[in-house]
Amino acid sequence: QVQVVESGGGLVQPGGSLRLSCAVSGRSFSPYTMGWFRQAPGKRREFVAVSSWRGVSNSTYADSVKGRFTISRDNAKNTVYLQMNNLKPEDTGVYYCAKDREPARREVVTAIYEYDYWGQGTQVTVSS
Repeated sequence: QVQVVESGGGLVQPGGSLRLSCAVSGRSFSPYTMGWFRQAPGKRREFVAVSSWRGVSNSTYADSVKGRFTISRDNAKNTVYLQMNNLKPEDTGVYYCAKDREPARREVVTAIYEYDYWGQGTQVTVSS
């Protein structure tokens, strides 16, 4: 059984930084793209960043976080990270990590339905 567990959320002031971690157990995730998504109160879940199984050069980011967030992965630890810098109040929400349902997919996908295993989420609150 695949398990996905996020950690690292918290309360931070605008302009601050947080680093989220996502540990995957039950299956090696090296052949899978991993994604970070978020859901703000009253809004739909949205794509944030994707770490392709092909490597860092194939990472993809939502326009709203480009230049501020960095996704990375450690295949030896089955862990993917999201470094978030210069945080803004609009970054507030529950952040979820998820695994692409298909291994070694040729294209990078960002649609929620393309991801099958999800964590429980970690709360990020950006407020002064």
